[in-house]
Amino acid sequence: MLLENLLKQIDFIKEIDKVKYIQRKTKLFNSDRHENDAEHSWHLAVMTIVLAEHANEPIDILKVLKMVLIHDIVEIDAGDTFIYDTQKNHDNTNEERLAAHRIFGLLPESQSADLIEVWEEFEAGLTPEAKFAKAMDRLEPLLQNTSNEGGTWNEYDIRYNKVFEKKKVIGEGSKTIWEFAKRLINESIENGILKKDTPK
Repeated sequence: MLLENLLKQIDFIKEIDKVKYIQRKTKLFNSDRHENDAEHSWHLAVMTIVLAEHANEPIDILKVLKMVLIHDIVEIDAGDTFIYDTQKNHDNTNEERLAAHRIFGLLPESQSADLIEVWEEFEAGLTPEAKFAKAMDRLEPLLQNTSNEGGTWNEYDIRYNKVFEKKKVIGEGSKTIWEFAKRLINESIENGILKKDTPK
């Protein structure tokens, strides 16, 4: 039984290596190189450890770490959807749910069930842990874009209203971090790297 479990776990570990090849639209801080999903998840994990004191409610840090480390594994099958995509809903979880069951299903049953449950909790965004995990997920690209003279905002002509709408979920996980994020957004308008007017 132990050997059977180990072989399943190794298969899973090999499968998730594919996360390293999934390119995101956002770029590394002060860089022209696109970030990949593995780098993104690692960064969110460290951010969680460092910023946990700012959560609105007490959180189980280990659970948040699980969420941020596994939340994008489904993109191995479903692909990365740009948060500002106008053709495909960023929260298109049906396709992602199928991916979650296939990929996490490679693991022994108890581990598979646990990770699917954690992934579903993140997607629902209702618990303090999920809210904080989502706050980290929305904060990182904001920091990247402000370090890259607007980054994807300028590249894809994303305006203030869309940015504010997508980023306000940060406040559900941390009011303190949301106040900081709003200041960054406003400074981005003042610095000319985020446009406030709606394109005609």
